[in-house]
Amino acid sequence: MRRWAHQGLAAAVMALMAACPIKTFALDMPGPAAQEVLVKSILVTLNDAVGSDNFTVLHAKISKPFREQFPPEKLRAVFKDLVEKHAVFDAVVAQKMIVDEDARIDEQGVLKLKGRFQTAPKQVKYQLGFIESEGTWKLSGVAIDIE
Repeated sequence: MRRWAHQGLAAAVMALMAACPIKTFALDMPGPAAQEVLVKSILVTLNDAVGSDNFTVLHAKISKPFREQFPPEKLRAVFKDLVEKHAVFDAVVAQKMIVDEDARIDEQGVLKLKGRFQTAPKQVKYQLGFIESEGTWKLSGVAIDIE
């Protein structure tokens, strides 16, 4: 049986955004469909990591600087509350994204995406940061709230 995390549960990893400035912007701003793929794929990967208590696949999908700073066991520690609460938020793949702020690339080259999904019984809110890593946008920061 699937259970949702308790109200107000949050996990965040945002440390690398300031530590990994990118001098040139080789990647363009992804369009709305590509943004949706970035958001949903990383949230489903995080959901799978939490559900299986195995963060190796999530680790493989994040940016190289993020991987170096956060090995799988450290990612597990960051998301410990989600694991212990048996958080399930894979329903986001079937829901429309609600964008809370326009996507932007900041002065450090971080693509910032913020929004939510009207999932039931809890709403899933996200703030994600992506940097260019290995020729593509890869996760460099994540905050998720399930309330």
